[in-house]
Amino acid sequence: MWRLGYACPKGKAVTALREKEIMLEIGTQAPDFELLDQDGVARRLSDYRGTRVVLYFYPKDNTAGCTRQACGFAELHPQFTQKGAVVLGVSKDSVASHKRFQEKLGLPFTLLSDPDHEVIEAYGAWQEKKNYGKTYMGIVRSTFLIDENGMVLRASERVKAQDNPQDELDALGAL
Repeated sequence: MWRLGYACPKGKAVTALREKEIMLEIGTQAPDFELLDQDGVARRLSDYRGTRVVLYFYPKDNTAGCTRQACGFAELHPQFTQKGAVVLGVSKDSVASHKRFQEKLGLPFTLLSDPDHEVIEAYGAWQEKKNYGKTYMGIVRSTFLIDENGMVLRASERVKAQDNPQDELDALGAL
């Protein structure tokens, strides 16, 4: 059941992990970055040292899957906070698009804009995709759990939008 006014359908808690295609390996230092958030404020990964980070990459604001995923993270946000983690969403959408998306859904976490997809590429989430026979480069829905010292604890690629938030919360609880 969705609470807190999020009008999103709920999904199940199962996600496939395909580590062989992930650029970042578990136990390595997560690349630091500086990106603008939905308010135009510069944020660095290093700003969150001392806190666990759930860093998720998603294709596009206001699409069905990305809305389901964001709403899932929003619903579970209190549990992530209880476990000492912050949630950061990243896409190549503009700061203004992120602001509209955040306000529309009432998202309680930070969205980061990477229009040049430099950070997306550094984390291995910019890959070749195929849709209806067309091949193109784009964001593969991926999530990284990063520890208090900036080390990658878990890397999940090609996650299902509706399953990803609960799956990451479960993984965080198992650490």
